[in-house]
Amino acid sequence: MNTLIVKNRHNNRLRSGHLWVFSNELEHIPTDLAAGSLVQVRSAGGHNYGTALFNPHSLIAARLLASEAEELDVAFFVARIEQAFALRRRLFPYETSYRLVFGESDFLPGLVIDRYHDSTSGGSDYFVLQTLSVGMDMRKDEICEALRQVFPQTRAIIEKNNSALRKHDGLDQRESLLWGDVPEEIQMTENGIHSALSLMEGQKTGYFLDQKLNRQKVKEIASGLRVLDCFTNQGGFALHAVAGGAASALGLDSSAAAIERCRANVRLNGMEARATFECEEVLDYLHAAAERFTQGGERLWDMIILDPPAFAKSRAQVPQAKRGYAKINRMALRILPRGGFLVTGSCSHHVSEDVLLSVILEEAQRERRQLRLVFRGGQSPCHPVLASMPETAYLKFFVFEVI
Repeated sequence: MNTLIVKNRHNNRLRSGHLWVFSNELEHIPTDLAAGSLVQVRSAGGHNYGTALFNPHSLIAARLLASEAEELDVAFFVARIEQAFALRRRLFPYETSYRLVFGESDFLPGLVIDRYHDSTSGGSDYFVLQTLSVGMDMRKDEICEALRQVFPQTRAIIEKNNSALRKHDGLDQRESLLWGDVPEEIQMTENGIHSALSLMEGQKTGYFLDQKLNRQKVKEIASGLRVLDCFTNQGGFALHAVAGGAASALGLDSSAAAIERCRANVRLNGMEARATFECEEVLDYLHAAAERFTQGGERLWDMIILDPPAFAKSRAQVPQAKRGYAKINRMALRILPRGGFLVTGSCSHHVSEDVLLSVILEEAQRERRQLRLVFRGGQSPCHPVLASMPETAYLKFFVFEVI
């Protein structure tokens, strides 16, 4: 096995447990070693950081595995997936759909796996995976076999490799059925709410499992409230609000297909009397609602939920993203009554919690609204944050009361 030597002055981050070695930190990059190969990583003084997946064509030249493994065979993946599964069972003893593997946080860098348990087909398991590094991408067969061994009720494994992050490792984008047979839709349950999903057609890996606990918090505080769920996607927040006793909930999304899925989920949960969904551009809707209020219209919502897609895909887009977050939060604050709730967040890794919080508070001051923070959340613990890698933290989530 080839050995990569890390230059002096670049060891502290790795010693603290960070799993990425950047190309400019290496004394030498072997050009004759194939991308995806296993290598040993050592300091110039001989300290061994363990085995890593190598890619000479990526800025992240080596992804450490926290292991001395000499081969990433099925047994290796079985052991790592079993460890990840044990953590999820402890975290969610009554849930069966969650992120099973979260890349570096589960010491499987560049690999994401979501588990969906379908209660309508005899308890079948479906897995959607993303391989974001060439080393994981070339070992998909071993990963699929390991999943089938750990979960004997596996019916299908799908790759949703449509992430732009793959380009950084020289990988193309693709979606395909890797193994088994997948129906047009399955039915999953989250916090007692039923959702019909199309795993082949859904966004990203099918469902945004990172908001699992935040949706539960909305369910706990929505009783009696009129709720507006913006960027609703599959309707998760709106349905949780109604399950928590909300007087009504309206979900908005610009995707007609998503809205049809939401309406199906309303029927699935018997919530037709209180939950409705409309295909609307959220910014246009909020702007019109704010205009109506400034002209003497009634405040229609007691809770407004803002769960937008990532506004900043890179650090260079942060200024633009801040303007976007400012606009949607400003309009929501304008139309919320005293005693209402602003539920707002960001999944943009490059927008820190402090930055997002400052944007919201600046807009509250602009609108002369006083806020009280009643809940601060983040990504679900099935998306654990590796303390030594801030890159694994991305979701920010706040619930404010307007006082």
